[in-house]
Amino acid sequence: MKKNFVLDTNVILANPNAIFSFEDNDIYIPISVIEELDTFKKGLSDTGRNARHFSRILDDLRARGSLNAGIPIFDNHPDSGKIFVILESDMAMLPAHFERKPDNLILSVALLLKKRDSALSVTLITKDSNLRIKGDALGIDVDDFLADKVNIEELYTGKAEFEVDGDVVTKYTSSGLLSLDFLSEHTLESNQYVILKDKKDDFNFAYGRYDKPSNSLKTLSLGGKELVWGIYPRNLEQHFALDMLLDDNIKLVTLVGSAGTGKTLLAIAAGLELTTDQAKYQKLLVSRPVFPLGRDVGYLPGTLEEKLNPWMQPIFDNLELLLGGSGSGRQKKLSQSYHELISQGILEVEPLTYIRGRSIPNQYFIVDEAQNLTPHEIKTILTRAGENTKIVLTGDPYQIDNPYLDAGSNGLTYVVERMRKEGLSGHVTLLNGERSALATLAANLL
Repeated sequence: MKKNFVLDTNVILANPNAIFSFEDNDIYIPISVIEELDTFKKGLSDTGRNARHFSRILDDLRARGSLNAGIPIFDNHPDSGKIFVILESDMAMLPAHFERKPDNLILSVALLLKKRDSALSVTLITKDSNLRIKGDALGIDVDDFLADKVNIEELYTGKAEFEVDGDVVTKYTSSGLLSLDFLSEHTLESNQYVILKDKKDDFNFAYGRYDKPSNSLKTLSLGGKELVWGIYPRNLEQHFALDMLLDDNIKLVTLVGSAGTGKTLLAIAAGLELTTDQAKYQKLLVSRPVFPLGRDVGYLPGTLEEKLNPWMQPIFDNLELLLGGSGSGRQKKLSQSYHELISQGILEVEPLTYIRGRSIPNQYFIVDEAQNLTPHEIKTILTRAGENTKIVLTGDPYQIDNPYLDAGSNGLTYVVERMRKEGLSGHVTLLNGERSALATLAANLL
């Protein structure tokens, strides 16, 4: 049975290609949505670009027919669903205290379609939780746009544990290589970390990284780098993360974890190691969204550097820790500040605002707070990578400032799930807070 969907403005602003995700069902766009898009289309942010992109899509579809009568979404497809722009609305169908505003006009359109044909299946699709609540209270079927959402509870963690016989652990420990043919009933992803635990002895275990081409488990390739710019991995997940961050063959690394798990610190330490000590990259570029992506920093007083300081201070804090801490084994003087590295062109710290259109070759590129980016913004960043560039995305899906995103629809979780099968990428979820006992307690209890 064909279904009918009414789309809210925020669905289109988040994904201008959303209309192509409803297969052979019909889509209704209220005229109030078109008017709202018109107010957004002049913006320079991704919201403005998405509004313009959708307007072009709709304008191109007009070559096939009339939006009033319905236009097939997929050309040369006999069962294609149609898209309509519906002009009618009826505020009289809503409770008297409802104001005449876009959200309520959209609700009235859904009710109007149901009134025309009581047998018609009508669902309002919106990313606005309050609108879903109002719609449900009015007896309207409502849903979020799920095509770009990830089930956060089932998010890929980057590791797997198996109980095996003790001799399997011993064999792997002694040789550093183990065929995983005996785990054929399990699906492992490229560069996934595997922990082998002795069935009879909890203290007898081993771990390594899965190599998909050879279907084998290999020891971590840290190259003896247990200490990286004064930083030791304090738990198993940090050990996995550091292994991945230092491996040139993995061009995309995603690190997910709550506050204090060491995501940014480990990424910057590895970046400094590979750019300054090993000279494998020309520059370490560290960036984070000036939220929201695309907003100019001009509203803050001072020079560009002064404007950026409030946004970039968490990065500067990590740099100061790495450059001013104590520890042996580093080739660079601990007394030098990040200002010296910036003046030498080795380190660059900047917002993501101006990333569009750039090409970034031979750089170790860290994007912090990536959970505040949309899937489209993440794609924009990844497509900037030139030859010999490694990109590291870090963030916490549960700490999102973007009102259009949630834990399941942000760009970080999106890329984790989309790239998990690719040999050029790797992922680790960091579980244990290591900043301090107080920080860990607060993250868990508050």
